[in-house]
Order: sequence, then C-alpha cells, then structure tokens
Amino acid sequence: MTIRSDILVAGAGAAGLTTAIALAGAGFTVVVAGGLDVRRNGRTVALFEASLRLYRALGLWGRLEPLSMPLRRIRLVDDTGSLFRAPPVTFKASELKLDAFGYNVELPDLVASLSTIASGHALITRFDTHVSELSSAGDGSLAAVLASGQTLHAPIILGADGRKSAVRAFAGIEVKEWSYPQTALTAVFKHQRDHHDISTEFHTRQGPFTLVPLPGRRSSLVWMMDPQKAERLANVSDKTLTQEVEKQAQFILGTMNIDGDRGLVPMAGLTVNRYASENIALLGEAAHVFPPIGAQGLNLGFRDVSALLEAFSSKCGPEALAKYNAARQADVKLRTAAVDVMNKSLLADYLPIDLARSIGLLTIASIPPLRRFMMQRGAGY
Repeated sequence: MTIRSDILVAGAGAAGLTTAIALAGAGFTVVVAGGLDVRRNGRTVALFEASLRLYRALGLWGRLEPLSMPLRRIRLVDDTGSLFRAPPVTFKASELKLDAFGYNVELPDLVASLSTIASGHALITRFDTHVSELSSAGDGSLAAVLASGQTLHAPIILGADGRKSAVRAFAGIEVKEWSYPQTALTAVFKHQRDHHDISTEFHTRQGPFTLVPLPGRRSSLVWMMDPQKAERLANVSDKTLTQEVEKQAQFILGTMNIDGDRGLVPMAGLTVNRYASENIALLGEAAHVFPPIGAQGLNLGFRDVSALLEAFSSKCGPEALAKYNAARQADVKLRTAAVDVMNKSLLADYLPIDLARSIGLLTIASIPPLRRFMMQRGAGY
C-alpha cells in the first residue's frame, strides 16, 4: 500500500517534529518517518527568543514551558589560564526588557512532548522507522521506502535526518565536513546551591565548560575537552566524575551528584552548498553542524523551521524551496563562522589571540549599545 501526502519529513528529532507540526498547522498533510531518540544522556537545549516565538506562534509553548527552566542571566568566565584574561562578565535578560534569554529543557522531554503533539494531529501520520531508500516516482513525486517496508509518496521531502542525512545524499547536495580535537561530555547534575537561573560558561583551553539551569536544583553540563580525557571521564565512577566537575566549576554550585547517564559527542562541523533543490529541502543537522557554543545549534534548526514555514505560506513547490534556500544562506554561514572562530580562539594557545579575545569581551561588556546588540544576536533576534 502506498501512502501519499503533501510533504514527507524524514527525521523525528526536535527539528523534524516541529517542522511537521508547523506545516500541518498551515493545512498540509504531512508524514513523519523516523525513530525517536529519548535517551537521557545529559542532552538539553536552551530555547532562545526566536525559537520561543516560533513555539508561541504554533500554540505549543504552554505545553512545553512546564518542562523548562528560564535563563535570566548568562555568565562568562575566562578560565584559559592565559596571561591576558578578561574578568567574568554577566549578561542580564532584563537589559533587553526580557524576563529570560531563553528556557533550558532536557532534549528527551522536548522530543517526547513534540511526538505526542504530532501523533495527535489529524493531518500528521507518524512512522517510527527511518527512510531506507529514495527514488523518483513516475507521477512527478518522490518515493520513499521505509525500513519497515511501507512506501510513501510526496511531491516534497524535507531532510531533518541528521548529519549523515540520506535525503541530502539522494539530492546530491555537496557537503563540507571537518572535525575539532574535542569531545563534549554531557550529563545532568543535582547540586547543593541554587543556580538562580544563571547559565555559567567557563572558557577553558580545551573548550567551554557550561552549566545550564534545569528545574529544581539541577543543571545540565556540556564539557568540551580532549577526546582521550572525555573517554576517561565517561568511564570513571560517579564520585570521581562529580569531584572533577565540582573542581572545574570552582564549586559555584556546592556539592554535586550526577543525575542520569552520561553522553559523549565528538565535535565536528558541517555545511552544505545549498539548503534546497527542486523538491527537497534540508534543515537541522542535515544542513549545519557546529560545536555547542552559545547554544546556537538546535536554535538554528528552529530558525530553519520558521524560514520554511514562511516560504510555504501560500503553497509548497520549487519556488517556495528556492525562497527557503535564499533565506538560509547568510544566517547559517554567519553563525557557523562565528562559532568556529570562537572555538578555535580558545584552542589556540597564542598570546595575541588571547589578548584579542579578552579585549573583545571587555569591549562588549563595557559599551551598552554593543552589549545589547550582541545579546540580541545571541538570543536570536
């Protein structure tokens, strides 16, 4: 039996499910193909203003907000050990007349909630299996065969199927990939002291060590470091890991206890030469990947969703996809380059670069209009 729809979304992560809900809300019939990844290994996402606007516009934020914790302040600490170190800088959401820069939520909770919403939508059909084969159908549409054997036809396929995207490969879209000498260790910790809705990012010589608030006295950790060290810490006892984290955090949250499993994510980058072809578009990590600095990664994926929804505001087709491709070029390239430069500047043990980074941070911190501009850009305005 062949199942037909206006749009097929390959990938059932947060970006893919949000895309399906958004397009179904605009009146399109949507099929979503992909298994859910709801492993609790410390992965969270800080939803910034642009992402919050999208979820509010879709009428979803009321269901998602109870899962999250507001980020009212962001503190940056230079812990590189450099001779030229800027003093700690704290950015406050109130400076932008916002209650919070964003809200941090555990990724499994976000995905599970979005899956429930999508499964309950009359215009969305869900398949918990991935696309294994793609081809052109005789009627001008595209055909997708699922690993479970079902055949799906749609005139438009959206690839939200991750950095090894089968949709991207089928479309023949060129990709550039690179790696960094880092791996991110992720985990969630309970702690003695209140985080006071403050996200703290220590800039170390091996990359950022970031603690982001979660509901209760809990915070998520993203610790970028040498791959060998990450592998070692992934396998030590909970007590040993906790002691290492407390020390690196300079005991700002007091004593800590790990809450759940740990994750390891090798750091890499990926860009594509175009975000859409005649009947295919890419979004999320199928289109861009970079290190988790400033929580820009998944937020950029949600900006893809907003751009796609705008392009499909009247109808879906080649013209809408061309509009989407044009809309994503500058935004993705700018943010990818900014994160790449920041990460490489931390890794470079070179005094002139340390001096430039410190002067830049001090300049941003001390000039109010520039400070507000940088906060707005980081929050996704």
